[in-house]
Amino acid sequence: MNLIDTHSHIYSEDFNDDINQIIENSKEAGVEKILLPNIDSQSIDQMHSLERMFPGYCIPMMGLHPTSVKENFQDELNICKNWLNSRKYCAIGEIGIDLYWDKTFVKEQQIVFDTQINWALKFNLPIVIHSRESFDEIFEILENYTNSNLRGVFHSFSGNLEQANKAIELGFLLGINGIVTFKNSGLDKTIAEVPLEKLMLETDAPYLAPVPKRGKRNESSYVRYTAQKIAEIYQTKIEKVAEITSYNARNLFKL
Repeated sequence: MNLIDTHSHIYSEDFNDDINQIIENSKEAGVEKILLPNIDSQSIDQMHSLERMFPGYCIPMMGLHPTSVKENFQDELNICKNWLNSRKYCAIGEIGIDLYWDKTFVKEQQIVFDTQINWALKFNLPIVIHSRESFDEIFEILENYTNSNLRGVFHSFSGNLEQANKAIELGFLLGINGIVTFKNSGLDKTIAEVPLEKLMLETDAPYLAPVPKRGKRNESSYVRYTAQKIAEIYQTKIEKVAEITSYNARNLFKL
């Protein structure tokens, strides 16, 4: 069984003391690759360092996270753009709009998101979308690109069926993590109504650890609990979930 964790922040300082064990755990759990979304200029060195430690296993993206969009957003964008011009990445991410934590820079977030979509088209890369409390705003921007080859995934998808169908209609996959195992999330009922072929697996480690690890620090090996839950939802074997979701990841990110 080969799983791919398509969204993990295991380069963060939460894992400084035991990163080798974390990687070992992942390999033992059947995780064949871990994709690393960037946050901002402060996370780039840590992310690249983890890639050097585990080349071909930990694979970085480049982008500016919406919660890092402040007054200096242009400086942050310039740093990301310089890296994109200098080497290869598997995606533009993590990008999007976040209206949960702070709405101060919503206009700037929209500009930054749109800018990075254009990078994705220029470099022929998929985008990894952060969409917390912001589906309407994100769909409004994405609809400007319906006749392009823009592609990607709604990371940590937790929307309703209408939003799921809209994302799929626009050509995007849904990134499913531990939220689907949470008793009252309702996400299990939502994704039961969409094809398994439209899903990818992720952890968002160190956040959102799935049941039975909920409340603990999440890690990439725990993606298997999400895979098991999805297998139960679709009444199929976990091996089939792994096969389909990993195929989607390899196809989208050109792994």
